[in-house]
Amino acid sequence: MDFRLTDEQEEWRDHCHRFAVEVIRPVAAEHDREQSVPWEVIKESRKWGLSGLEWVQRVGMDTDGLFGVIYQEELNWGCAGIALAVNASSLAAAGIASSGTPEQIAEWVPQALGAGEDDLKLGAYAVTEAGAGSDVASLRTTAVLDGDEWVLNGTKVFISNGGIADVTVVVATVDPKLGHRGQASFVVPKDAPGISQGKKEDKLGIRASQTAEVVLEDCRIPKENLLGGMEKLEKKLARARSGELATFEMTRPLVGAGALGIARAAYEWTLEYLETKSDENGPLLEQQRVQQVMADVATEIEASRLLVYRAAWMGRAGIPMTGGQGSMSKLKAGDTAMWATTTLMDLVGSYAQTTECPLEKWFRDAKIFQIFEGTAQVQRLVISRMQRQEFQERLRKAGEVLEQAPGSATGEPVAA
Repeated sequence: MDFRLTDEQEEWRDHCHRFAVEVIRPVAAEHDREQSVPWEVIKESRKWGLSGLEWVQRVGMDTDGLFGVIYQEELNWGCAGIALAVNASSLAAAGIASSGTPEQIAEWVPQALGAGEDDLKLGAYAVTEAGAGSDVASLRTTAVLDGDEWVLNGTKVFISNGGIADVTVVVATVDPKLGHRGQASFVVPKDAPGISQGKKEDKLGIRASQTAEVVLEDCRIPKENLLGGMEKLEKKLARARSGELATFEMTRPLVGAGALGIARAAYEWTLEYLETKSDENGPLLEQQRVQQVMADVATEIEASRLLVYRAAWMGRAGIPMTGGQGSMSKLKAGDTAMWATTTLMDLVGSYAQTTECPLEKWFRDAKIFQIFEGTAQVQRLVISRMQRQEFQERLRKAGEVLEQAPGSATGEPVAA
């Protein structure tokens, strides 16, 4: 087992970090303060190959699954809000690519990402509702087939790129009796009749990304905008009615990696800040009380990264995360980011409470990583349930082994 990054992965990390240093950091405070969309950074990210089709293709060809988490850590190190603004469109593109037919992918992915440096398009992925955040089974947005059109009704909240996206992938319920298994995804272009932007959110953190309601009022889209088509939907509903259920852990390591970027940024800044600070007992970094805190923060960051990398690798390798490894990575990294920024602010003292100190922004940005993509509480429920199921499966297999007759591993008598 080799924990070192390959030369290609190190080059990718350095490329992403240089973009964060040269392009993101210089404008991060301004966009955070004004809650403005960083259009100039999004455009520049296309030139750097860090968004759009080129980025999707590069990450998709990564055999180890680490390009995506390396990218997320470095861009979130620069600014979590800008990082989300740059890559939010990829959520819509991923939804289309994972559920759509080849024809739909060819038509809609370029419209969610743009087809080149000068073709800037945005996508949005609309799932969350006021009464259904982590509990996706409670979605109330409906889709009803009316002749050759689907009619969508409902309101989505806290949607990244909501109201400014060229293409919005909407998850809606087609069979309420089946809960989340009776849902489907639909592509809604910005000029579809009945779609509009609702309230734009005034957020605590990640303020450089547009977050708004998406309102659907008798929104009509062509029948063929159902991702996967009618035949796939009917098969899915049939499986759901028979009780089949799948669990998806693939995206959680990416969110965890974003939290890692914030925690690392806060740690590195504090280390540099304290390097020149002293009190009556001498240089702060030579005092045990400070060393203890910094050592704990560094250790938690490294432990979180190992969980994130493992889950990302498992997802790409096709290894089932039956123990909740994806949820573990997101939970640990999100909690680490919130704890680390809080702890480091305590260490720095009064200056950390001012808007002049970058720790204040990282503290605000960190909180969302305990909320979106499933709250920390929900992650714990998922992990607990999956761990229990995995343990019961191990007990079942152990019981089968014990029931075998003495002899070989299969129970066959061993020849003398």
